[in-house]
Amino acid sequence: MTKNMRYLGNFFVYECLFVLTFWNNISLSVENELFTSVSNNFPEGGSDKSIMSLPLLYKNRQQSKVEYNWVVVENTTESLSLSQITNGNVKKLITLLSDFRKGSRLQNLTLTNMSVDWNIFLELLQTVWHSSIEYFNINNFTQLSDVESYNFRYSGTSMKALALKNILVTDLYFSQDDLYQIFANMNIEALTVAESEMIHMLCPSLDSPFRYINFRNNDLTDLLFQNCDKLIQLETFILQKNKFESLPKVSSMTRHMKSLRYLDMSSNLLRNDGAEEHCQWTESLMELDLSSNQLTESVFGCLPVNVNKLDLQNNQIASVPQGIAELKSLKELNLASNRLADLPGCGGFSALEFLNMEMNSILTPSADFFESCRRVRELEAGHNPFKCSCELQAFMRLERQSGGKLSGWPEAYVCEYPEDLRGTQLKDFHLTELACNTTLLLVTALLLTLVLVGVVAFLCIYLDVPWYVRMLWQWTQTKRRAWHECPEERETVLQFHAFISYSERDSVWVKNELIPNLEKGEGSVQLCQHERNFVPGKSIVENIINCIDKSYKSIFVLSPNFVQSEWCHYELYFAHHKLFSENCNSLILILLEPIPPYIIPARYHKLKALMAKRTYLEWPKERSKRALFWANLRAAININLPKSFETDVAASFLKCA
Repeated sequence: MTKNMRYLGNFFVYECLFVLTFWNNISLSVENELFTSVSNNFPEGGSDKSIMSLPLLYKNRQQSKVEYNWVVVENTTESLSLSQITNGNVKKLITLLSDFRKGSRLQNLTLTNMSVDWNIFLELLQTVWHSSIEYFNINNFTQLSDVESYNFRYSGTSMKALALKNILVTDLYFSQDDLYQIFANMNIEALTVAESEMIHMLCPSLDSPFRYINFRNNDLTDLLFQNCDKLIQLETFILQKNKFESLPKVSSMTRHMKSLRYLDMSSNLLRNDGAEEHCQWTESLMELDLSSNQLTESVFGCLPVNVNKLDLQNNQIASVPQGIAELKSLKELNLASNRLADLPGCGGFSALEFLNMEMNSILTPSADFFESCRRVRELEAGHNPFKCSCELQAFMRLERQSGGKLSGWPEAYVCEYPEDLRGTQLKDFHLTELACNTTLLLVTALLLTLVLVGVVAFLCIYLDVPWYVRMLWQWTQTKRRAWHECPEERETVLQFHAFISYSERDSVWVKNELIPNLEKGEGSVQLCQHERNFVPGKSIVENIINCIDKSYKSIFVLSPNFVQSEWCHYELYFAHHKLFSENCNSLILILLEPIPPYIIPARYHKLKALMAKRTYLEWPKERSKRALFWANLRAAININLPKSFETDVAASFLKCA
């Protein structure tokens, strides 16, 4: 009895030593929930986070070679990570893993740098399939032998997720069914085949439990899953960095995926050339990543109607057409790194809350953006080539009123144009209200114009400018006609001593006093009078000009009647014009009756100036003083006319008839 007890005691000690030795490299580590809902762990931006790797703990990491010739990277109660798996040691690994039946604590297995035959790999996968392992991760796997058919048993597994990264198939000729059907019919929740140059994948034979599929960085094309109606539970589908080209075909691929919520098609070759193909997206799709493709603005005619998060970054979109797509559930829209020249309106995006417009071609953003997009909480519009102008001032004013909705303000918002303002932050750019308010500027300019026009009109009316312009025009026309009608006589011949200008109301004095006293007696004066010397057939203005030009002097009989006569004003104007054009002293003023200043019209400012600067002869009421008056008048007209002027006049009339 004592020997038996001693034997049992030694056996117990040996067993304890064996257990301690076996678990010497196994440190206890507890991982609570390793596979959370994939719908809460969507990849962002195409980083490595988008590949669903098995959760590994690197506490007490060690690399040591044991008798099986593989490297133990990690070994804990729930996780095992091995490297350098070959045909020489894989059988022993299969034997080891066959001990981890259901109920054991090992849940995570990672194999790295694995080079084995295809059948041995499937035998290993089959062993893991029926073990307690839930998350199986294979990195850098090279298949050595030919791909052959294998009767894989899917029932009775604890497996939840399989991830294969960087798989190299050396067999060039094999049946696609033998390779792809193994993975397509797996009854697990998550499948990852990434960076493996995979060109195709078969549709599952039965309704698949896949909730998460990641085929990132392969060579898949538009043929994938066409007419496949078995992925009814799929929620997350990642096809980043493949070779898809047709957006309508991608939409057709999803139409039977009734549970699909997230689709990543970034970094492909997608185009949407028009509406020749109808888009058939599944109604369940909520998040769509189409970044880094070749899409233009026509993409808005091929989008899932219920999407609430849309990424169109780094495409070739030049505008957001109005009325093409009614995305009433869209909350987040990323249009960064496109060719947009303005902010889009929110007519078709009534629920939009976040908009990214960075790195486009926006010079002056629309000032009505915040009015159109009242529900937008955050706008990223930095790193655009802003043109600092009045239009930008309006946008900045609305930004201040919006309460800081611009993300990255003010560092990311810098003037690009004009050249002298390049590098200036928008917050430091200011213009006056008058320079930027078009309405105010127009009103101010209009008021100034009206004032200027009013002043000019007043001066024109006060100075009788239209009348002078009209007279200048008539004088010019008369000179032109005279030049063309009598080309031989360019020089005017003086025919009269003086031209008499008077009002018809003063004609009695002119006919009874002036003309008889000057034309009779010794040293008679030859006078030009309109009643006897105007040429019939010519206009009055032309006759006045001709008489003044042919007279040495011009006598103006001034009286209150004179300033009331329009024709007297014409004659005074033309005579005054001759005074300046010929620079001669040809005006003689006779004041017949005193003229009160208040009755002289404004346009007679020349008469006022002449009376103020020139000496005039005043008609005396006393008869005793009249002899002196006539003597002074004759002296003022003192000139000798050519003796042959009568002959010249007759010849001139013949020539010009």
